[in-house]
Amino acid sequence: MSEPSQSPAWRRIPEGVAGAAVTVARAAGHAALHPKATLERARHLPDIAPALGQAVKPLLTGRVDDWRGEYAYTLGEQAFVYGFPYIYNAQLRYDWVTQPRNPATVPYAAVNHFWHAERLLDATYRDGGCPNNDTLYSVAWVNLTAEPVILSHPDMGDRYFSFELVGITSDNFDYVGQRTTGPGAGDFALVGPEWKGKLPAEVRRLKKAPSPWVLVLGRTLVSGPDDVPRVRELQERYRLTPLSLFGKPDARVPESRDVLAPVPAQEDPLGPWKTLNAMLAENPPPSHHRVLLQQFAQIGIGPGLDVEAQPEAVRRSLSRAAAVGVPLFRQQILSGDWAHLVNGWRYPPPQMGRFGDDFLRRAADQSLLGVAANDPAEAVYLLNFDDADGRKLTSEGRYELHFPGDALPPVDAFWSLTAYGEDMNLIANPEDRYAVGDRSTGLEWDADGGLTIHLQSEPPEQGREANWLPTAKEGTWFVALRMYRPHPEVIDGAWECPPLTRVA
Repeated sequence: MSEPSQSPAWRRIPEGVAGAAVTVARAAGHAALHPKATLERARHLPDIAPALGQAVKPLLTGRVDDWRGEYAYTLGEQAFVYGFPYIYNAQLRYDWVTQPRNPATVPYAAVNHFWHAERLLDATYRDGGCPNNDTLYSVAWVNLTAEPVILSHPDMGDRYFSFELVGITSDNFDYVGQRTTGPGAGDFALVGPEWKGKLPAEVRRLKKAPSPWVLVLGRTLVSGPDDVPRVRELQERYRLTPLSLFGKPDARVPESRDVLAPVPAQEDPLGPWKTLNAMLAENPPPSHHRVLLQQFAQIGIGPGLDVEAQPEAVRRSLSRAAAVGVPLFRQQILSGDWAHLVNGWRYPPPQMGRFGDDFLRRAADQSLLGVAANDPAEAVYLLNFDDADGRKLTSEGRYELHFPGDALPPVDAFWSLTAYGEDMNLIANPEDRYAVGDRSTGLEWDADGGLTIHLQSEPPEQGREANWLPTAKEGTWFVALRMYRPHPEVIDGAWECPPLTRVA
């Protein structure tokens, strides 16, 4: 969900999520820019250093002090990879439902109620996460345990919009929006995995949710600051209505903030496992995971199980496995194993958004990196940290991105290019200009019908200002190319985004 990995990082995720302090997208972006510093810092985190020492001791000595502990550790690492989205989403749900922070820009809403972003983000927003300057977000945690919930929206005309529907494991299960269900006003049923019944004739049934709790991530396109009031009017007409209240005049949806409180790791080293067990009981895993869950049950991991009942050696090893889990994910992200590199641009795999039983990528590249990720058919985000010669993008350089007339980003909705500083924030500039794309006004087109975007810290020469994307005045920076409703050649990598060329 984080931008660029599919959504803004609205929250600084507490250390208790997995025993190490991370901010969802900021951590990943900083790590990509400073891999050595990130790994060195991870090695010296006081809460994981002892655990790392225990982890490598058998390698150095050739001795195993307790077979139960070592077996629990190896199995615990696999269980953490499997269960991380449950642990992570427990924390996000608790924060976004119960912890008010800055409701204008950070989600805060009761269960089965939308939170809506009130404004486009600019350089005054310093919370990181590569926020976009294209859409306003609408977010809700929805409980389908007792009955379906009806998602309703008005006629959207020709405006791009989407509601990404995400299960508790971070996998998408369906969409409502321009691409999938069309622009007309509609009512759509979010149905839990166990519900069986009839819906009103006017309500369209969506694919069955894989879990009783789901996350709804809405995006509505904004054509500049003057368009925000109109989008806010549309957002106010987005509805979530339990089936038992649907169609009743003046029905009020109860405001419940009763959600599971995760157990912080800084208060209890077994906290992540206790949270996972509770979340698995609340959101039963699919039946084809039964054999895997039987293995995890040997060390007290599973729906409703009690890790405190395990022997001391097992409990100690589980604490160690939870402590090294997030650093493991970070290294996997840094490896680039998840992406296909083209001219410096990182292309996501076609499975993005629905990694399913690919548990490592589901945990690292989908959940940790972005909370959730759009299906490539809905949106593809390309990242680039380097110029055409493989050198980092710096404040001293001036760069160009040239799209030939027959090779502009092929999309059915829109595309935009945005630059970010090392802190994952938009770059302050006197023009308050944060993106260049197909909706930018006054663009100067090349003689061949192509488009050249100028990326530099100072304004370009006269006549090129409309094509200027301001970059950082100090340090390194990077860019994200967002393409909504991309054509198939983007998804399969046949369309190759041109490199960033250093011109001075």
